[in-house]
Amino acid sequence: MARSIAVAALQLAAHDRGDFRMGLERALDAARLASRKADLIVLPEATFPAYVLGKAPLGAHETQAAIEGLRVIARETGTVIVAGAAVLRDGRAHNAALVIDADGSLAGHADKLFLWHFDRQWFESGQRLAPVQTKIGVLGVLICADGRLPTISRALVDRGAEALVMPTAWVTSGRNPEALENVQADLLARVRAYENRVPFIAANKCGSELAMVAYCGKSQVVDSGGEIVALASERAPETLHAAITLAGGRPPRVAQVRLPVRQNRADAPLRLAIAYESLPNDIDERLDLLDDAFALSSADLARRELLDQTIPLASVVDETVLDPGGLVPYRRAGCILFCWTTVVRPPWLERIARARAVELRVYLVVFDRSAQRAFAVDPDGTIVAGTFDEYRLASFTFDPRKTAETIVAPGTDVAEGLDRIEAIVADV
Repeated sequence: MARSIAVAALQLAAHDRGDFRMGLERALDAARLASRKADLIVLPEATFPAYVLGKAPLGAHETQAAIEGLRVIARETGTVIVAGAAVLRDGRAHNAALVIDADGSLAGHADKLFLWHFDRQWFESGQRLAPVQTKIGVLGVLICADGRLPTISRALVDRGAEALVMPTAWVTSGRNPEALENVQADLLARVRAYENRVPFIAANKCGSELAMVAYCGKSQVVDSGGEIVALASERAPETLHAAITLAGGRPPRVAQVRLPVRQNRADAPLRLAIAYESLPNDIDERLDLLDDAFALSSADLARRELLDQTIPLASVVDETVLDPGGLVPYRRAGCILFCWTTVVRPPWLERIARARAVELRVYLVVFDRSAQRAFAVDPDGTIVAGTFDEYRLASFTFDPRKTAETIVAPGTDVAEGLDRIEAIVADV
């Protein structure tokens, strides 16, 4: 039975570890104020003591005052609180999200599974993947880069999560100071809600730590249809308030398959032509004019099979692509190009295609039956070519080296992450 709850995502100004006391007071004040009209409050990743820990070891009681302060607020107001904190457990530091129930007790926690860049300098990666039962419902809690691997959210929802909750520290490159960018804030958060049919709440920081890690803000509340119902600014601290409906039931999933490992035989970039309609009779002459090596269309399966001898590819349909884990077995088996024939309409067609490409580091060629057009997406999630109007044969450069670049930040390998989550999910 669907239930509506009031949520608050606290976008806090980042503080350095040395300024933790000041940051603690601001965070507790914001949580206390938000608790007046929220059933669930979410604070950013590593709010306590900070995200950039530096060289000093984490003290066993360093964040204890923060945790106790949140427990008091939860108990006095009947509010569930999810907060990011660096914690010591069994002598090891973890980048954790603590879930404090409405009576002030610790309902559970989630440790970050997919460690990002210098996370590895301080933290051990999480070893378990399970939602947390609270008095307002079952929460699927994940932390920041965990949202880049589609199988983490999928497993949480399949195990009963009614909402996805993310303390995060979404960073930005700063390449465009007028529009701070982050692929999770700008794309993947919405996709995670849409593909799992549950609300998604993310609380991020703004500002920077040690003048060397910049955050993009954009804390957000997304409904189960993938639409943003509340979005924070890029630079200012603020509290988002919104109502969400906790979802029930399990979204459609495809059976997970085991496939033999494939080897890519293309060692250099090559040009591919794409068309929605059947290829013209003189396609080989046209390919020669375009300096293209192969052509792909929605109708010519023989040419796909020919290309498959060089580039491991898979032809897929909506049921597989819309499942967040549907393409993962193919990617783990070595497929680096997907041909997707679809009736999904914009804007979700482009959002899903871009998400699958960037999260798996693959190319997608999309054959859109509704618009009768073809377009291609590269491993950075960029639409690089597409047909339109009388332009019916488009070309793009397929670069296998980009699909081999699965390290998306120093020490952070998407391929290794997918393998590791598969092992955790299987170990039930």
